[in-house]
Amino acid sequence: MTITRAEAFPAGEFLADELDARGWTQAEFAEVLGRPPQFVSEIISGKKEITRESAAQIGAALGTSAEMWLNLQNAFYLWRQRQDSRAQNSLDEVRTRARMRELAPISTLVKRGFITSCSLSDQAEQLRLLYRMESLEDEPSLQLAARRVNQDEKLSPTQLAWVACVQSLAEKRTSVDYSHTRLLDLATRLSQEAKDPETFKTLPALFSECGVILVYVEAFASSKIDGCSLMVNEKPVIGLSGRGKRLDKVLFTLLHEIAHITRGDLDGSGLIVDDPDGPHTLGIEEAANHLARTWILPASLPPIPARIGGKWVTAVAQQMNVNPIVIIGQLQHLHALDWRTALVKGAPTVDRQLSSW
Repeated sequence: MTITRAEAFPAGEFLADELDARGWTQAEFAEVLGRPPQFVSEIISGKKEITRESAAQIGAALGTSAEMWLNLQNAFYLWRQRQDSRAQNSLDEVRTRARMRELAPISTLVKRGFITSCSLSDQAEQLRLLYRMESLEDEPSLQLAARRVNQDEKLSPTQLAWVACVQSLAEKRTSVDYSHTRLLDLATRLSQEAKDPETFKTLPALFSECGVILVYVEAFASSKIDGCSLMVNEKPVIGLSGRGKRLDKVLFTLLHEIAHITRGDLDGSGLIVDDPDGPHTLGIEEAANHLARTWILPASLPPIPARIGGKWVTAVAQQMNVNPIVIIGQLQHLHALDWRTALVKGAPTVDRQLSSW
């Protein structure tokens, strides 16, 4: 037989001991308090809780503080709660929900279908598997792999969840062995290959021929992630969020991630998350941007006129065999065009095509 010793006693028992020590009856103590005898009897028997007012009265009568009686009562109730398995199970569920919220935007993962269960325990298990963790209390391996300038700068729960979704989808796909040469060749002609929005549907197949897995996970609400590059099963993976939707912006993000891969920035098992508003990743972001800019146009822009019109943009785009919005985007980057220029009206978007991946 196992004996569990009480770690706390009801405040009423302490009050009874105090009255015994003074030789007072419950009726006499009730008279001191100006309360009916039943009031004292119910406190001693545990039928009535000690309130702030009654604690102050008891303290005044016995020369103690009101806090002492409230603390004795709270200590006993908390101890009793710790003995209640149902109450402890409820608290465990609270801890689990809190930990899950620390790790990911759960409602978003449910909406996107990465978490499909309704029960808390099953949702926790699905999140653990999505993050490749032994336990929810562990540090996610993706968090450890992320390369940041400041090693104390962690991925946000939204970033972490988004990358985990990219990884999950990538694991279900296959490609040939990675070819550095083929990927470089594709990078130099990607602007021509992806000239029209519909051609974006063919990009996963083109990248697969280079040994690179291409994945689209629509940007999570309030996130500012453009893309990421990582290694999954020893294969380079590029994840795109489609943020911005405009053809040239998505194209540049894709070229930027190619630059990370061809430069060797992933370092075998690394992870690079491109958040344009966050700290640069080990100072290599500008190098990747520079390389992407050399690829996005097959040749240098001709002399830029003082007044840039649609006809000039179209002529240059036709000459380079790229979409006019790519020319406009580069002119905006060079500050030759305002970001609010009327030339971007009706700019082609690719979110629908990305959804087909």
